[in-house]
Formats: sequence, C-alpha cells, structure tokens
Amino acid sequence: MLAISTNITQILTAGELGVMNERLRAERLQIMLSPEELTLIDDFRFAKRMPSRASTVRELFRRGLAAEGFGLAPSGTKSKEFGVNGKSPRR
Repeated sequence: MLAISTNITQILTAGELGVMNERLRAERLQIMLSPEELTLIDDFRFAKRMPSRASTVRELFRRGLAAEGFGLAPSGTKSKEFGVNGKSPRR
C-alpha cells in the first residue's frame, strides 16, 4: 500500500478588485492506495496535465462531490471495500 497526503499550504489568489484573498489549507488527509489505484490517479493527472497528485485528488473530490446518483453506503461496510478502480460495495 502507498500513502499520499496533502500538504499544508497557503495559496494567494487575486480577487475581482485586485485584492489578495488568503486561503489556508490547514488540514492533512492521508489515504492508502494500492499500486493499481495510484496508477489510475497518476494516469488522470498526466492526461489532464495536473500539477501535482494533491491537486489531482482535490479535483477528483470536487467532481465526485458534484456528481449525482449516489446512495448511502450499505450498513456494515468497511473502508477497504471502497476503491478508486470502481470496486465498491453494492447498495
């Protein structure tokens, strides 16, 4: 298993009026991925020309959170039953 984690970073973005807005990423999230899952993440990253694994994972989270059609996870499922490669428990 491989671990990837997001780093604590401070990003400055220009506001509409040229004012600098500060956004702090103060939480660290560590996830464990199999080599096959990491390959899928890296393939997506390079295909979309993403600058880092962390930015790729954030983009995939954003897309997933915006997606429709997901039900609740079945009762009693374990974390290891959910995978990046489409292998997840049936509802």
